[in-house]
Amino acid sequence: MSAEEAESVRWFEGGFGLLYDRILSRKTRRGLLPTHVAIVMDGNRRFALSSGLRNEQGHRMGKEKVREVMRWCRDIGVKYLTVYALSIENLTSRSPDELATLFDLYESGFLELCDDREIHRDRVRCKAVGQLHLLPARVITAIDAAEKATKDYDDLVFTVCLAYGGRQELVNAIKDIISDHRDGKVDLDSICEELVSQYLYTHDMPDPDLVMRTSGEERVSNFLLWQMAYAELFFIDVHWPAFRKRDFLRVLRAYQGRQRRYGR
Repeated sequence: MSAEEAESVRWFEGGFGLLYDRILSRKTRRGLLPTHVAIVMDGNRRFALSSGLRNEQGHRMGKEKVREVMRWCRDIGVKYLTVYALSIENLTSRSPDELATLFDLYESGFLELCDDREIHRDRVRCKAVGQLHLLPARVITAIDAAEKATKDYDDLVFTVCLAYGGRQELVNAIKDIISDHRDGKVDLDSICEELVSQYLYTHDMPDPDLVMRTSGEERVSNFLLWQMAYAELFFIDVHWPAFRKRDFLRVLRAYQGRQRRYGR
């Protein structure tokens, strides 16, 4: 791309682009919004590679993108935002250096949420779910601090899935149900979908209405397997750090155009 072409793109983004975003935002607000949006945030490393950056920089930009998306959700009226940040498999497949970078980002990110004025102004509850005991103690401490600082809020519930796996979540739920059955707390005839849901990490929130994944991969990667049974799925061919508000709004508009039948 020439310098003149690059300048034209910047002018469009700053002029017509902003106007387009405002129009798209107004149209989106008029339609039925999803209560719960869940996102597989994919593409930090590929974005860094394509941009000539280090992996660490891609992850840092991905962290800042999460904060942006939280604002978009608050602005548009989404009540629950759940993001997939680290799978159980990532704990063994990623290098020690990359994991150290990620743990640094998780620790600093949760500690920042404790004192963030926007978080308290907009009454955002922050939490993490998964096999959290597998994380370093410093990350767990930061998560606890953010959860305590925001426990009384409910305008937006922001959940980060860390050391998470959907199959493991179901295995843990089955074990807990069996244990409670042995203790006389659960009768076999009472086991149903609603009861199973009560034993999941997400027992205190509705199932996601909309699940999206960035970077073009079209798979769910062991994410919220039980919960997404009737979710609308969207796969966006944009790396997570490059995900724009108009991309988000376009997904919401596409969601509004779908007929949700719930098996009917």
